[in-house]
Amino acid sequence: MLSTRALRAHLLASRLAGDVATSRETSLRSYRAFAARDPRVTLGLDPRWNWSVRDVVALMADRCGVSADPEHVSGADVIDPELTLGRLAAFADRLGSVAARGGSVLFGTGHPHRLLGFYADLADAVSAAGCSVLTPAQGRCVDITTRFGVRTLSLEYVAGVAVLHEPGAREVGVHSHSPLPVRVALQAAVDVGGPLPDLVVGDHGWVCGAGQLGVEAIGLADTDDPALFVGEAEGRVSVAVPLDDAVRSDFYRPLTRYVLELACLSQ
Repeated sequence: MLSTRALRAHLLASRLAGDVATSRETSLRSYRAFAARDPRVTLGLDPRWNWSVRDVVALMADRCGVSADPEHVSGADVIDPELTLGRLAAFADRLGSVAARGGSVLFGTGHPHRLLGFYADLADAVSAAGCSVLTPAQGRCVDITTRFGVRTLSLEYVAGVAVLHEPGAREVGVHSHSPLPVRVALQAAVDVGGPLPDLVVGDHGWVCGAGQLGVEAIGLADTDDPALFVGEAEGRVSVAVPLDDAVRSDFYRPLTRYVLELACLSQ
């Protein structure tokens, strides 16, 4: 069993928590954009409440451990590792609950270069436990609007995890915040009369887009991703785990082990 103490040390050493690479300037820019309901930052969530910048800062201080002082405007952001550990336990509880009843799970990531391995290991474990790992809309085209125009990407599944892929590219997938992929996947499941997921596991638009549609969702979020924590506060995201979502992919392996042990899914 990986101890909580050992994982806490790893979180700090790898900068998954503690002083993280995300800057205060970047986070505050996201908080201002969220308060203005910029769709690039709301990630498919339509907030029920009116969130001012001060409200968002206060929420992120409570859920992540960043500074609660709106006048603190520069330097590295901070994530409280105790908050990360607590939400990882809640994440494991929801995953274990669905696995125990043999439910269906949809995995998707907008961070394929960093987080694909984390989700793929979870997908393998819940599949071995008798869950259905869903792969709706395989190969479906998704038009993503970017600052450079519309990019047509395809929805692909790698080791049971949905990613957006650029046709002809060798890369495993592309970075995306969009909720469109999860909407396309869920609509495809409805269209073929297949099961809808009991749980969506992912990040960015995968979590917020699913939660907005009433599907239970859990995921990982950085200090500049306020939408997941707002969704959690408003009751549409079950669990948002605060951590840096862009460190080396192998740094997430101890988290995988910890989650699977807590969820009673270790093989």
